Amino acid sequence: MDFKLKNNIIEVKAWAIIEVDTEKKNIKIDDYQIDFPGEYEKSWILIEVKEYNNQLFYNLKIDSKSLLVIFEETFEIKEEILSFFGDVDVLLIKWTKDSVKMTENIEARVVIPFGETKDIFLNTVGQHLEEVSIYKYKSDIMDETIYVNLTNS
Repeated sequence: MDFKLKNNIIEVKAWAIIEVDTEKKNIKIDDYQIDFPGEYEKSWILIEVKEYNNQLFYNLKIDSKSLLVIFEETFEIKEEILSFFGDVDVLLIKWTKDSVKMTENIEARVVIPFGETKDIFLNTVGQHLEEVSIYKYKSDIMDETIYVNLTNS
């Protein structure tokens, strides 16, 4: 999977182009917009959208890899929602003051924060990273979480 940020939309290249619109809080796969709870399949990508306390969470399965998208600024972390998240390879999360705790509970292999204050998030977790225009996810075994600082291209 390749990740690129363009005009507040995170593009994920896999079997199809997945557009994660960080402002409108929705996901498109090849012009198919997903913004309601349910299970979807498009271009060999399985998408499960769960509503929890009137908030939507997106879990995508791509080539046996899990991509979790959290647009919400805050939510109560309970076992029910953590079990929906499952084993997360890549986490796209909006930065807020609660994001650090959420990230620690989710234990993703790769974390890509978004939002205007994502640099504060990266500094809070002790990551002073150079911005990259494209991140290529490799499924190598990782001992610790990798943080990625995407820049608008």
